[in-house]
Amino acid sequence: MSSKRLSLAEARDLAALVLRRANTESANAAVVAEALVLAEADLLSSHGLARLPAYADQAAAGKVDGHAVPTLRQTRPAALLVDAGTGFAFPAIDKGLPALQALAGETGIAALAIGNSHHFGVAGHPVEALARAGMLGIAMGNAPAAIAPWGGHKPLFGTNPIAFACPREGHDPIVVDLSLSRVARGKVMLAAQRGQPIPDNWALDADGSPTTDAKAALEGSMLPLGDAKGAALVLMVEILATCLTGSNFGYEASTFFNAKGGPPRVGQFFLAIAPEAMGGDNFATRVETLISAILDQPGTRLPGIRRFEARAQSERDGIVLPEALYADIAARAAG
Repeated sequence: MSSKRLSLAEARDLAALVLRRANTESANAAVVAEALVLAEADLLSSHGLARLPAYADQAAAGKVDGHAVPTLRQTRPAALLVDAGTGFAFPAIDKGLPALQALAGETGIAALAIGNSHHFGVAGHPVEALARAGMLGIAMGNAPAAIAPWGGHKPLFGTNPIAFACPREGHDPIVVDLSLSRVARGKVMLAAQRGQPIPDNWALDADGSPTTDAKAALEGSMLPLGDAKGAALVLMVEILATCLTGSNFGYEASTFFNAKGGPPRVGQFFLAIAPEAMGGDNFATRVETLISAILDQPGTRLPGIRRFEARAQSERDGIVLPEALYADIAARAAG
């Protein structure tokens, strides 16, 4: 398969242009482009520029409001609420995250709920930003229905990712980032786009049978990580991301993958914790003691290391896109 190499700056400019041509305000387009290219740089391609055509189609159709201006309210001393206004999630996160960080610095712990939102991409990126500011961060969000309740076969919940980040002095943070399906649904989407099979333990078809056909999997149900235990965590995220934010449940939300239907109106939930408010001066030392115990065992590594290594290489060498994807994006940019 042929491919096209771009610098990160070229990729950001191209993605932002595509979004502007698809009825997205300039500042919003830049924020969304940054998020997609960062995912691509981290080799998290299922959440990278493969999403751009669908994002652009949705903005052009009005399924996502490319001109939305998120609004922020402080509802309690340590609680923040952002209404994304049916726009892209990334501008809403950018609106709420600095306020969350500042509030947690004052109160020790603070929460941010985002409603009326859209796909929030790599869940690990906003918590990484909190960790680089010295905070412990937790993020989660719901998504359109892709996982059935345990024992069922009709999708009810999204893949509902969870992420956690922990700061380290003088080092990249620890970043735990996982979808609660066995794999991110975006990987199945990529396989369907490329005509590739998937392992038979990733998903069920519409009849509830295991499948290796990626297209059949997208019409069926993803399997939860950890079986019944993962399904319980999916439920937890659904409650925190929707019931707290007034957003749509997964089975009420329209797909992220095309322009059909109305706005998804999903939700996200974040926690920020100032370590000094809990662990005092001993926190950083204890973290490094634990990390040393882990890394003393041959073959171990810390969560997040691979993405930071990939990012550093991408900053040097750029990113590589499949030729078909690049051609689609370039054509959209050309108008």
